[in-house]
Amino acid sequence: MTTSSTSARTPRLAATAVAALALCAGAASAKTLVYCAEGSPENFTPSINTTGTSFDAARPVYDRLVHFKRGSTETEPGLAESWSVSPDGKTYTFKLRAGVKFHSVPGFTPSRDFNADDVVWSFERQWKADHPYAKVSGGKYDYFADMGLKDDLAAVEKVDPLTVRIVLKKPNVTMIPNLAMDFAAIHSAEYADALAKAGKLPQFDQVPVGTGPFSFVTYQKDAVIRYKANKAYWGAEKALVDDLVYAITPDATARYAKLKTGECHVSGYPRPADLPEMQKDPKLKVVSMPGLNIAYWSFNTQKPPFDKKEVRQALTMAIDKAAILKDVYLGAGTAAKNLIPPTLWGYNDKVAEWPHDPAKARELLAKAGVKTPLEIDLWYMPVQRPYNPNAKRIAEMMQADLAKVGVNAKLVTYEWGEYRKRLQQGEHLTGMLGWNGDNGDPDNFFFLHGCDAARPGGQNLSKWCHKGFDEKLEKARTLTDNKARAKLYEEMQLIEREEAPDFKIAHSVVFEVMRAEVSGYRQSPFNSHQFNGVELK
Repeated sequence: MTTSSTSARTPRLAATAVAALALCAGAASAKTLVYCAEGSPENFTPSINTTGTSFDAARPVYDRLVHFKRGSTETEPGLAESWSVSPDGKTYTFKLRAGVKFHSVPGFTPSRDFNADDVVWSFERQWKADHPYAKVSGGKYDYFADMGLKDDLAAVEKVDPLTVRIVLKKPNVTMIPNLAMDFAAIHSAEYADALAKAGKLPQFDQVPVGTGPFSFVTYQKDAVIRYKANKAYWGAEKALVDDLVYAITPDATARYAKLKTGECHVSGYPRPADLPEMQKDPKLKVVSMPGLNIAYWSFNTQKPPFDKKEVRQALTMAIDKAAILKDVYLGAGTAAKNLIPPTLWGYNDKVAEWPHDPAKARELLAKAGVKTPLEIDLWYMPVQRPYNPNAKRIAEMMQADLAKVGVNAKLVTYEWGEYRKRLQQGEHLTGMLGWNGDNGDPDNFFFLHGCDAARPGGQNLSKWCHKGFDEKLEKARTLTDNKARAKLYEEMQLIEREEAPDFKIAHSVVFEVMRAEVSGYRQSPFNSHQFNGVELK
């Protein structure tokens, strides 16, 4: 085994400059696939991230015990070739694949194949406070904590080199799809140990080593990420190109320009206004699907006056949602009244939409003892997301509507990573965000209103913890009968409606655009981007 000699900082190799020049010249070769990414990753370790941008950057490198079939919510074996569940639903036993190879990076060449030690290491980093890597790169494992795994895990055990047992304190029927999510990526324990011995722990999250279809080459912040095909990949859907490049291009107009010139082959998040022109271009293909998503505006219920539901209800009725759908979504979205989209099982269509009623809003504010003008903040996202094509414009429209009921909203934003961090800490009074489902189970949305996620740093941005709602959320995880689970979810949506912890804006249609020569690409219901099995004709 060779220990790493690379810097703890992200390396900037000569290949980066070459790649950047090639991109500028539109000179990507036939065996190089270029994806126009909308932003830069925070790092390359999914367990410490919560953004789709960072998950996309890590996804080529890693596998999980369980995978989602490309373009589907259906699970299939990943690094675990099979698994079994005990009759009480608390013990999951995974049989691991033999002969799976980890990648090499400068300074590290694996001396062994993937085994149970890597699985145990990957979960214990997120779970155990005394793990050597627990506090590296900030030490926040939001998915793991917010979904209750931190408290619900009883054991992660190596049975033998190719068998792992995960034991829960109580049944959780969402466990298998949860393990197919990005946060459950499996890392090399050997690589981690080598960096620890070299005193270079931060490198682990910046120079990733996995078993995935592509291996990491280099990253130049805010410019380009390079990967190469993993020729030893175990999976059936291998890399069909030699090189994969993420050209980081935050501006939607610039991404469109690169698509037209051939500098990029695939791009997400097009401007709705550009879609008609894109659809007419014979050199481009536009694909779409109803988004498994929600855009919302959260009220921080731990801060006055939003600790009163009447105030939250009032601001909900102050906003003209129909105008937002017409002006911003341009027909590519539907009004949201529930946290989960109507395409997901458990949706309660009987929930009544809050009406746009400024007069009633003023009445409720007065009833709650709120004196106007009321001064609040309104945080809006600095980036375009699949659930929200233009957060700044929506914020401006909300600001105008709020002024009509005596509420003065100061617009606030930050750099994307800082924005998320501050929101999750609860610094805001009101803040705009959204969610794209990770696994096709309603629980993956409802945990956003759970008490576990209401902690400082958690993804429950309303910091709303409702005993009745949370009890139903926890009970649903123990039931194998989806009809019984759906009944609980329907009841939870009625509680959400009454309590109004957030203003639900829209469920959007998700569009992606690619060059005509791209073949084999499958749009994901999770709005993730995956490039194994994709080639250029």
